[in-house]
Amino acid sequence: MSTSDLHVPEVAVVILSWNGSQQLARFLPSVCRSTYPGLKIYVVDNASTDDTVAFVRREFPGVHCLLNDQNYGFAEGYNRALQHVQAAYYVLLNQDVEVEPDWLEPMIAFMEEHPEVAACQPKLRSYLQRDYFEYAGAAGGWLDAWGYPFCRGRLFYTVEKDVHQYDDSTYLFWASGAALCIRAAVFHAVGGFYGDFFAHMEEIDLCWRLQRMGYRIGYCPHSVVYHLGGGSLPQGNPQKTYLNYRNNLMMMARNLSRRERWRRIPIRMLLDLLSIVYGISHRTLAEMLAILKAHRDFIRWYRKNRRALPRHTCKLHELPGYYPGSVIWQYFAKRRKFFSTLPCKSQCSTLNLQHK
Repeated sequence: MSTSDLHVPEVAVVILSWNGSQQLARFLPSVCRSTYPGLKIYVVDNASTDDTVAFVRREFPGVHCLLNDQNYGFAEGYNRALQHVQAAYYVLLNQDVEVEPDWLEPMIAFMEEHPEVAACQPKLRSYLQRDYFEYAGAAGGWLDAWGYPFCRGRLFYTVEKDVHQYDDSTYLFWASGAALCIRAAVFHAVGGFYGDFFAHMEEIDLCWRLQRMGYRIGYCPHSVVYHLGGGSLPQGNPQKTYLNYRNNLMMMARNLSRRERWRRIPIRMLLDLLSIVYGISHRTLAEMLAILKAHRDFIRWYRKNRRALPRHTCKLHELPGYYPGSVIWQYFAKRRKFFSTLPCKSQCSTLNLQHK
């Protein structure tokens, strides 16, 4: 099946923007050149203080503008905007992503061919080094036993060159929010993103909940996009560090069973504290304090929300894209810098179906 068939699902590309007029001027033209028939493009303004709205309305009159009354962050910003968008599929796209004209057709065909897949991502390459994967999503996300996310094509500080080593259509644990294609009805059925995250980890939490509902997360290598990255909060920013560490613990608590929470989260928090010791020569004092603040605020959040957390849920090791060991140990102690060198990747569930 292809999008040239009689049935062409409605697709809405939705770009959340905050003070993004310069990036939109650079990247939105490529989105507007998309060849998918009947596509609607939305820019959601998260209460920018620059001229984003006026710029989009003036330069891109065919693009729909949605206005949030304040900066709700990535998670709640999308939640509020998508209440007003009607489509069969949402494609949530960062404002700093360049696309090819036919980038949507493979993803929508992939989703139509695989009804068990609730969400998927394209191959993410770097905008600045176009034959390398991009940090934020690469060739799809995995999760290790202690809640650390990583990607095929990117382990911590090592980003691989794309030599077609990850051109297989496969199940993932999580798909990148930089370019996330998701069934609209399922997005609303699962409750959208968890708004308290504000930003970071929200797409991993969403994908984990989708898997708990019985869906799968997919990777479509036939669609390639180019992500600049680091546009909102660059690596090393203490606020980014805080959100990543706090939200990761919240995500684990929200999705693990009570027994697994008590087994995995204390070890994860200990590993976080060890990362401070390791990072004395690599991190700023502000970053290390951000990790401690993240732990403090997670504990406060947990005390407030523990009664609403699941007692029983699907086992983590049964989900595709789960790595049963420690990616930290493999990377820093065993010096395994590439996804292909990780041992025991038992949950790599290749679809074994060729794109049509």
